[in-house]
Amino acid sequence: MKIFSDKTQIQNYIKQIKAKNLSIGFVPTMGALHEGHLSLVKEGFKKNDVVVVSIFVNPTQFDKKEDLHKYPRTLEADINLLDTISKDIIIYAPTVEDIYEGNTVAEHFSFDGLEFEMEGKFRIGHFDGVGTIVKRLLETVEPDNAYFGEKDFQQLMIIKKLVDKHKMSVNIVGCDIYRDPNGLAMSSRNVRLKEAYKQAAPFIYKTLISAKKKFGTESANKVTEWVEKQFETHKLLTLEYFNIADTKTLKSVKRKSKKKSYRAFIAVYADDIRLIDNIALN
Repeated sequence: MKIFSDKTQIQNYIKQIKAKNLSIGFVPTMGALHEGHLSLVKEGFKKNDVVVVSIFVNPTQFDKKEDLHKYPRTLEADINLLDTISKDIIIYAPTVEDIYEGNTVAEHFSFDGLEFEMEGKFRIGHFDGVGTIVKRLLETVEPDNAYFGEKDFQQLMIIKKLVDKHKMSVNIVGCDIYRDPNGLAMSSRNVRLKEAYKQAAPFIYKTLISAKKKFGTESANKVTEWVEKQFETHKLLTLEYFNIADTKTLKSVKRKSKKKSYRAFIAVYADDIRLIDNIALN
């Protein structure tokens, strides 16, 4: 297993790979790896000769400093976990200095309005940080395919927009949400859940399943009102938002159309830990 922390060194190594006409898959992560990340790596190996995994907690996408400080950093455990998948994985674990070169500031991007919906309303500047790090990582690794989980569906759509706008020659692949047997979407934040909240959190996905059924016969507004009522009486979980949106524009649905596809998006606080999820509705 090759491990790099220096941008120039990994770029030189990737040149050697490309000289052999080998295809490269890329899985960018912020570490604290779990089975969800491993499922992306496995997808990468299905259609690529080589898979690169980046492990970097990106400071410019955190809107709250305390959230950045609390984010789990488990590099050694992450490396050991990846080793169970393949010894041929290339790991890029840069420092903040290596990525930002002394200027830890996000670039400003326009994603044609995608950045102002849902997460963008509650996490100001978040998607500028995401765009900055993803663009720099893609430019460094130069993969043929890059893999992202649909748990962060809005982020996935924004990255596709980023690649399109900057004419980057990489195929962005969205992968199914990886869930615990109880339905909870896998997230690095889950390890911080206290036991009571861990037991309560599957309620989020159960609510999404019910919302999907209701969306077949009821309006988006009716479904939204129903979801909000479910959380009003919940003792441990606090709803931040629930939104039914067009999958292409991410704008809230006003009137359903059979010609469009929709997803339901949700953000919930379990104590001080923010959990997000979504589900395809049609």
